[in-house]
Amino acid sequence: MKILIVDDSRTMRTLLGSFAKNAGAEVFDAADGQIALLQIATHQPFDLVLLDWDMPVLNGLETLKILRANSSYDSMKIMMVTAQSGMESVTEAIESGASDYLMKPLNEEMFLEKLQLLELTA
Repeated sequence: MKILIVDDSRTMRTLLGSFAKNAGAEVFDAADGQIALLQIATHQPFDLVLLDWDMPVLNGLETLKILRANSSYDSMKIMMVTAQSGMESVTEAIESGASDYLMKPLNEEMFLEKLQLLELTA
């Protein structure tokens, strides 16, 4: 399993990277959506992109919409991992093509449950 973690917080990238590696994933990371798009173009295919909402340069929702506009990425799962917890935000992300939504703060158990729901682990 290959996962791209996109978050402007180095701490969050490290934490999620640790969770993903513990689940057996090969991990890549990016500090914003623009870097993420370059990573995806260079290192695809990814099984999962973990996408923060609030980032500089290109935010998570904008990145999600760009990815979902390209049919080459239809099979790639994209999970928003964010502190944006309002129902409007969740709805907007799902309607824009997010596969799932994980709210911060989070722990490894929550992360692993989402991987199972996305059928990325046993």
